[in-house]
Amino acid sequence: MSYDLIAILMFAGMMALLLTGQRVFGAIGFIAAVFALLLWGTGGGEIPFSAAMKLMKWYALLTLPLFIYMGYMLSESGIADDLYKMFHVWFGPVRGGLAIGTILLMVVISAMNGLSVAGMAIGATIALPELLRRNYDKVMVTGVIQAGSSLGILVPPSVVLVLYAMIARQPVGQLWLAGVFPGLMMAGMFIAYIAIRCWLQPSLGPTLSREERDVPLGEKLRLLTAGILPFLIFLSMTGLFVAGKTSLVESSAIGAIGATVAAAVRRKLTTKVMRDTIQKTLAVSCMFMWIIVAALGFGAVFDGLGAVKAIERFFVQDLGLTPWEILILMQISYLVMGMFLDDTAMLVIVAPLYVPLVKALGFDLIWYGVLYTITCQIAYMTPPFGYNLFLMRAMAPPQITIHDIYKSIVPFVLVMMFALAVVMAFPEIALWLPHHFYIRG
Repeated sequence: MSYDLIAILMFAGMMALLLTGQRVFGAIGFIAAVFALLLWGTGGGEIPFSAAMKLMKWYALLTLPLFIYMGYMLSESGIADDLYKMFHVWFGPVRGGLAIGTILLMVVISAMNGLSVAGMAIGATIALPELLRRNYDKVMVTGVIQAGSSLGILVPPSVVLVLYAMIARQPVGQLWLAGVFPGLMMAGMFIAYIAIRCWLQPSLGPTLSREERDVPLGEKLRLLTAGILPFLIFLSMTGLFVAGKTSLVESSAIGAIGATVAAAVRRKLTTKVMRDTIQKTLAVSCMFMWIIVAALGFGAVFDGLGAVKAIERFFVQDLGLTPWEILILMQISYLVMGMFLDDTAMLVIVAPLYVPLVKALGFDLIWYGVLYTITCQIAYMTPPFGYNLFLMRAMAPPQITIHDIYKSIVPFVLVMMFALAVVMAFPEIALWLPHHFYIRG
């Protein structure tokens, strides 16, 4: 049996197990272990051990639990509630203003957390009930929260970009900077869509009543202070790292400490908040670690078969595709896998195969990291099995049906696909800031 056929069987077997509903790390790790033993006998048992040791020595992975802890501490301590009240008061007089404020809230939450799950949880529990209570269209606001939460994996400090940096061996600081303009551009496109839609159909996003809008200027200014603590935490964490004053791990530690201090200053650092934050941090961190261990083992077997070279030969020589056609096929494959996998699983499975090919085709790996992340955002929201669709279904109130959820994401997916096309056509949108900063700095 040829190595090419073995590689195809490995990938097909893994996808078949995932379709049965098995846990991601179990499906990946099982296929890796079985094929390692079949190919190399008892010596293949060293592969999962080596993967675990490689993970333990991966010092930069300390950033994951620290970033996750920071995000959950800020959300569990109620700081996100205060931020929403601020946007609620300032944008209430505008048609669709609360939906626009929700997108801005998601941008801030993304800058505090780096995960889409946290944004979804905050949007569904804080923003969604308020929007529905004020007669906002349930289909539109469901899409707003799903689209806004997807920004968490693009706006720095994105955890997904940290993982991509480790696998692609690219500087995290440059990837974070590369995600800034595309993330803000996409948020701006969401806001423009909401504003235009609500201007054409005012019933979708009515303004607040005069009583709710009648807030003294002093109170409005006081509410603006809700954004000071998150901004200071973000600035101290990413600013020091980008300036070269701290390492990535040190920056994540500063963020975690800053979030804890912020909760204490606001007198929200209770035993329950600390317990819930630690439990959620451990749960998410362990999920990441198990997936990475399994994927490292899978990648080691795949690489041992020469699968990366086989893929390159198949695309370039056998099919005769151009580099851009190959790149588009890669993005399509991410959309398909996004129906079954989350962004982390897709990254650790496919990136070790695609990154060398992208480099061989002459594309910039920093730019490709942004393309991958945007494609994951789209895959998260693509029916029938997009990850965000089921998260929303689990968190939404009963009056929002699965049909409403599927219908709600259509315009936002189209906006995101347009944003992806823009970044592909104009790479400088992603590359200007990191190149300008690192070359000039």
